[in-house]
Amino acid sequence: MKVLIIKTSSLGDVIHTLPALTDAAKAIKNISFDWVVEDSFQDIPRLHPNVERVIPVAIRRWRKNPWAARAEIRASITAIQQQHYDLVIDAQGLIKSAFITRFAQGKRCGLSKTSCREPLAALAYQQTVDVAKGQHAIYRVRQLFAQLLGYDIVEDELAYGLDKAHFKPALGLVKPYLVFLHGTTWDSKHWPEVYWQDLLELAVAEGFNVYLPWGNEQEKQRAESLSQASASAHVLPRSSIQALTAVLMHAKGVVGVDSGLAHLTAACGTPSVSLYGSTSAKLTATMGLNNLALQTDFGCSPCLQRVCNYAEESEVQPACYQTLNAAKVWSSLKPLMSA
Repeated sequence: MKVLIIKTSSLGDVIHTLPALTDAAKAIKNISFDWVVEDSFQDIPRLHPNVERVIPVAIRRWRKNPWAARAEIRASITAIQQQHYDLVIDAQGLIKSAFITRFAQGKRCGLSKTSCREPLAALAYQQTVDVAKGQHAIYRVRQLFAQLLGYDIVEDELAYGLDKAHFKPALGLVKPYLVFLHGTTWDSKHWPEVYWQDLLELAVAEGFNVYLPWGNEQEKQRAESLSQASASAHVLPRSSIQALTAVLMHAKGVVGVDSGLAHLTAACGTPSVSLYGSTSAKLTATMGLNNLALQTDFGCSPCLQRVCNYAEESEVQPACYQTLNAAKVWSSLKPLMSA
């Protein structure tokens, strides 16, 4: 059986789709997948053993200048139309992803208009299924695949399909080491830098080296600032997702804010703690073996706002993180690392 998946972004959302593929591969012999995904995230589908072909698109870039990108767009459409599929599953439920299904050869499927984020998307599908909202994103995608492909989910099993044996330890990293994932998108999701400094002190005091990845200039500056506090703190070179996966896979432990890399860590099965303040751990938390998602205990959390608007006096910003300091995070990570 051959299935085409449309799930273009974001990094966390793409990672959330992997367990559904593992479910399907376990239930249906000889099933394989092709996957349409944003080019910046194409390394993620390649991590799963049942993905045969990855078809990169660049919708975010194409929107800025579609005329200049017309040759690229035609090439991607040609790649999508290259073969016939038993099912074409839109796992995103957006108008843009539903539009892509129209180019594919095969039965177009997705969430019903009451289940998807953008109800108009459902008009593009030839088969729809209802999946209750208010559940974690991973469970919603697993239920979507199970209903469309005709099998039952084993609720207490969650496997992303990543095999540690396929990821060689990164050269030059001093073990045992931790990784601090300090970078994220919204201002309100950033853990206060003073807490990162406190956590670094706790980790170094117990004999760990700490590695700090970065993805843009602001994150690089923060990593460099943190690394100045100790000779055991190191700024990683800018790395591909494939290279970072190897770093995360062989870490003793990881602490991260709500970000795509935190979700990737959970998928690796590495002992990890992820931090939630403005966003909801109920709906989009990292989920995996040896992973713990910590939600701040504050009146306005989760606010789902990109910027903290708390007007009262607070010892840190965003204010909600004062209930989630370094000592609490460290005491949560240590049992996971010793399990």
